[in-house]
Amino acid sequence: MPYSVKSKKSGKDYFLHSKEVTLKGSKGTKQRIYWFSGKDKIDPKCALNDLPGGYKVVENPRTGLPMLKKG
Repeated sequence: MPYSVKSKKSGKDYFLHSKEVTLKGSKGTKQRIYWFSGKDKIDPKCALNDLPGGYKVVENPRTGLPMLKKG
């Protein structure tokens, strides 16, 4: 089951995803990106079961969307 967070503002569930991308214009530098999506947009290839080490989930107070923050 993918890692999920319930928004305090909207009450919706969001699921954590991750993948490694190659940055354009940086001579092939790779970077891991993280994002949350709604229940209808879960991608089984990218969904994570656990929160990555060194990160915590915070919620944008204006929109209610979850974000990862180091620390």
